[in-house]
This record gives sequence, C-alpha cells and structure tokens, in this order.
Amino acid sequence: MTASVDVKASPERLYGRQRGHPLRARQQRLLDQTLPRLRFPESAIADPAAGFGRAPQQIWLEVGFGGGEHSLAQHAAHPDVGYIACEVFENGLCSLLSRVVPEGGEETAPVPDLLRIWDEDARILLQRLPDASIDRMFLMFPDPWPKSRHAKRRFIHPETVRLAARILRPGAIWRVASDDPTYQAWVEEVMGAQDLFETAPPARIRPEGWPPTRYEAKALKAGRQPLYWTFVRR
Repeated sequence: MTASVDVKASPERLYGRQRGHPLRARQQRLLDQTLPRLRFPESAIADPAAGFGRAPQQIWLEVGFGGGEHSLAQHAAHPDVGYIACEVFENGLCSLLSRVVPEGGEETAPVPDLLRIWDEDARILLQRLPDASIDRMFLMFPDPWPKSRHAKRRFIHPETVRLAARILRPGAIWRVASDDPTYQAWVEEVMGAQDLFETAPPARIRPEGWPPTRYEAKALKAGRQPLYWTFVRR
C-alpha cells in the first residue's frame, strides 16, 4: 500500500436492517418461491461458473443492487455474462424478482440462466471466491454511513479493497458511483492510499455503458452531484 487510512477494522457484516415496510403477498411469494431458484449456491463459491444454468463467458459481481435496475440492465446488455447480484434488503430483492417473473409465475415461470442472486453480505463472497475469478465488479450508490464513527461499515474500506483485488483478475474493472459528498471524499482517500488498482479522477456525467438507477435519479432531482469512478485491477 502506498499509504494508510486510519480506520477501524471492518465488521463481519456491513448491512443494517433487512426489511422496510411489511411485505405484500406477492413479495412474500417472490422470496419464498422465486428467490430459491435464482439464489447463487454456496456449493458453487469455489467454482463460481458452476453456479449458473449454463457456462458464462465472464462473471460479474454487483454489490448492493438496490432496486435491481442496474443489475437487470447489465444482464440484458451482456447475455453471455454470468451476473451475481448481491443484496440483503428484502424490498430490494423483491423489486428485482418482480421484474424477472410475472405475477402468478413465482414458482413456475422460467428464470434466467446467467443471473444469480446472493442475499447474504457480499463480503462473504469476497472472502471465499477463488483468486482472479471475477471479471468486473460494481458498487452503485452504496450506503454512505456518513458519521465518522461508522466509517468502518463503509464498503469502500482498506480491508475490502484488498478482498476485491484478490478476486478480480488483472485488468478487471471496478465501477463505483456515489452522490454523497462524505462518501466521495472517503473513496478518494481510501483509493488514493492503495496500489492494487489504477485510479483516475471520477467522471461527473454518467459514462456510456453505466445504466441509470433510481438512486442516481433521486440524487439528481435533489441537486446532488454523483461521481463515477473506474478502477482497474493492476
């Protein structure tokens, strides 16, 4: 590392609450019937290509997909890529699942071969996936944990950067976006203190090939300026 960032060790789990409003009947069916059919199996962690319905050309990983817009757009645009979408928040899981199967087809409608969901903390995957097994990674508008004492809970963290570097192949891209000024400064600090990724100044306009998300739209409506980083694994 080229420098150090003074921050406490990251906790075993980064997320807070898993559920917002009470689930409706359709949402509960999605979690009970559809999610098990799309869940990335723990048995495939050692050989992630085996976790899909057919062999992928590459494997991409998104951490915290929120409402699922970005994951589904990337999956549609890259139909030969195995996409692992991570999210623990149940309402977010339901948002994505509701776009995958029609109402009434929660248990029987076909599901994509190359889209899988990891509904546990993404750091578990980062800790257990094989070296250089992921070809691209995304972190879109993560929870900023704005208070200084909560910095250890931010996904961008010196420990997590090392984990990400281990699973990403050389030359792999890690895309990060945030609209929170505290988190933006934090990304610059943490990524400026490491030598595992090539860094460059962030873009202020969403680059081509970055699908929009509801969080970006909300930020722009509120007058906040998103920043978009592209880090490349050395």
